[in-house]
Amino acid sequence: MEFPTLEDTVGNTPLVRLQRITAGRNNTLLAKLEGDNPAGSVKDRPALSMIREAEARGEIEPGDTLIEATSGNTGIALAMAAAIKGYRMVLIMPDSASSERKQAMAAYGAELITVTRRQGMEGARDLAERMVAEGKGKPLNQFANPDNPLAHYRGTGPELWRQTEGTLTHFVSAMGTTGTIMGVSRYFKEVAPQVQIVGLQPSDGASIAGIRRWPEAYLPSIFDASRVDTVLDIGQHEAEQHMRRLAREEGIFAGVSSGGALAGALRIAERVENAVIAFIVCDRGDRYLSTGLFAPDV
Repeated sequence: MEFPTLEDTVGNTPLVRLQRITAGRNNTLLAKLEGDNPAGSVKDRPALSMIREAEARGEIEPGDTLIEATSGNTGIALAMAAAIKGYRMVLIMPDSASSERKQAMAAYGAELITVTRRQGMEGARDLAERMVAEGKGKPLNQFANPDNPLAHYRGTGPELWRQTEGTLTHFVSAMGTTGTIMGVSRYFKEVAPQVQIVGLQPSDGASIAGIRRWPEAYLPSIFDASRVDTVLDIGQHEAEQHMRRLAREEGIFAGVSSGGALAGALRIAERVENAVIAFIVCDRGDRYLSTGLFAPDV
């Protein structure tokens, strides 16, 4: 008997029906629980994909130093993948990231470099590019790497179609690096183009981990606007409120971007009837406990 390895457990995450948060009009809301991946987020999929595909092309080999800019979940996933496969992982991130995220990366053995909150992810990406240019490591560059959405084209999209037995009508996802929505959309545009792809971006002034509105110069090159049928703006309070609703009404303990995804799914449900609407629950809520977002009096 051959037993699975840890990387064999990435993907094939549960898809569960919400029971108390109802969408009305005979609509069904389904949550894809990506926090069930071994490093706790949807980013486990592209992290392994980017390393595996780079290895297959001979671009990297165990022992190399890899460099990546990240706001959190990709960094944790890459730190896990590097630990599995024997790479030194250098992660660059804004210092505003939650302490749980930083500690998780360090636990896997990654080296952390922080930039200021003001510099943000744009500054982290700039620093990563400078370090690569100086020969300090090899880039994976989730923002431009086609192996990022490839993970969702091969995995997340087919899983959703199989799990809904071909009844899915709407797919709702936060847009950060945009890898998830690009890969899933590519799959459905080929297999079931009637499925509506709904992307989420933050409202002006909102700061929601995992959801970004990029300046034009930093827009991920893997992003193709034609693959997204509808874009919704999600507010800070709205995302946080629905994050808490997921935990308190459905028992789904997740992060702020997942609350935003629920809010987006409910908005879509107000417009349609007899729909099957799936949304991505990107990660687990224990990554955000130090932020106070789940405090009893909130």
